[in-house]
Amino acid sequence: MLRHEVFLTGATGFLGCSLAAELVRRGHRVRALVRAGSEARIPQGCEVVRGDALNAASYATNIGSADTFVHLVGVAHPSPRKAEEFRKIDLVSAREAVAAAKQAGIQHFVYLSVSRPAPMMKAYQAVRAEGERMVLDSGIPATFVRPWYVLGPGRRWPLLLRPLYALARAFPPTRDGAVRLALVTLEQITLTLAEAVEHPPGNLQVFEPQDIRRGGASAEGKPRVVAAP
Repeated sequence: MLRHEVFLTGATGFLGCSLAAELVRRGHRVRALVRAGSEARIPQGCEVVRGDALNAASYATNIGSADTFVHLVGVAHPSPRKAEEFRKIDLVSAREAVAAAKQAGIQHFVYLSVSRPAPMMKAYQAVRAEGERMVLDSGIPATFVRPWYVLGPGRRWPLLLRPLYALARAFPPTRDGAVRLALVTLEQITLTLAEAVEHPPGNLQVFEPQDIRRGGASAEGKPRVVAAP
């Protein structure tokens, strides 16, 4: 298997810690962007790059020879009341990440986006859609991973919704929405992101919740590949 050198933002977060550890376990080299003072939260085996995710100039020259850029920065626990934070953090960090990746000659950009549509989270989805467009406009081959809600430590309350999801999938009028906005686990999305790193697309590949639930595979057992819009 080809070993990749991965530059990872959001490495101290809920998803980032899990992904960093998995990539190291698989033998990849991980350079993790962290704010000063957060170094201890990085999984063992990663290389620390200190910088500000909202300022590409603070880390762009330290991306080194990485071939893959994984961008996981975002507001924790998204909700409709955080619309302003989405634009100040999620969107700005995405813009800076794309600029840094392009400057560094990155060959594959992995972007954590969100499944859509879902009317209650319009602001969040709009910002993530803008992020996707910036990645596409950069010309860098890309992977978009689009979960809806990720279950994990401290994020168990949506389990109460599982009976409602089961009912929604049973009726044709609500089936598509229940599949499109399916819940995924931390393990499933970690495996999906790792598989994305190891299987870069020629142009664009997109993982929706149903793909994430299979650990990054489509119903045919392969990553879901689509043409750039």
